[in-house]
Amino acid sequence: MGEIFAVLSGKGGTGKTSVCAGIATALAEEGKRVLCIDCDIGLRNLDISLGLADCSALSFLDVAEGGYPLEQAAVHPLFPQLQFLTAPMNREAEKIDARAFSALLQQAKQHFDYVLLDAPAGVDAGFRLVAAPAERFLLVTGSGPAAIRDAARVGELLELMGKQDVRLVVNRVDRDLLSTVQITIDDVMDSAGLPLWGIVLEDANVTLAASFGKPLLKYAKRCPAAKAYRKIAKRIQGFHEPITLR
Repeated sequence: MGEIFAVLSGKGGTGKTSVCAGIATALAEEGKRVLCIDCDIGLRNLDISLGLADCSALSFLDVAEGGYPLEQAAVHPLFPQLQFLTAPMNREAEKIDARAFSALLQQAKQHFDYVLLDAPAGVDAGFRLVAAPAERFLLVTGSGPAAIRDAARVGELLELMGKQDVRLVVNRVDRDLLSTVQITIDDVMDSAGLPLWGIVLEDANVTLAASFGKPLLKYAKRCPAAKAYRKIAKRIQGFHEPITLR
């Protein structure tokens, strides 16, 4: 039986989608069966971070509404254990049948070890659609005060929904900037009120990989962001991995 992870952020620009793609490919790299679903309706771009921009993919509505079987989800050409469903472009989040979406995820749990949902930024209907059926949560934030405040708000909303397994990923961390403004990762954790599960350093390779249409783990295998994604993937599987700013 697989697990359903929602990858969330309080605001746009945190790099949530890149984190979702990096973790998904890191899990697939280790032989885990992974289904990645872009849930950012109308602003979908998970395919770019996965290196699948030129690949034809079904939307999750194509499967949830019974038009196609889950087995026809796009298979990643470089990570055969990874499959992908994109977001629909012709349906507002408020008009998506939440029960059908939840049923799709329950079906996916029977076939995959991990189901990763790339949620839209913010706390509107798309957030509620994703958060309701998810079991575990990765809340992606930057180290700036606005991003931290928004992450804290999302954490509070998840708590009100009865969700407990919520972990923080601090992304795009600039060590020099943190030193200049005298902020530590502990300060970020304290402000957000959530346990930490990963630090991802600012890394130009993330943008370069997407620009060249390649997944980061194939474009720059040993870059700082790739190393961080692999460590988070290890923690998801229950392995102990130290959290450092390296």
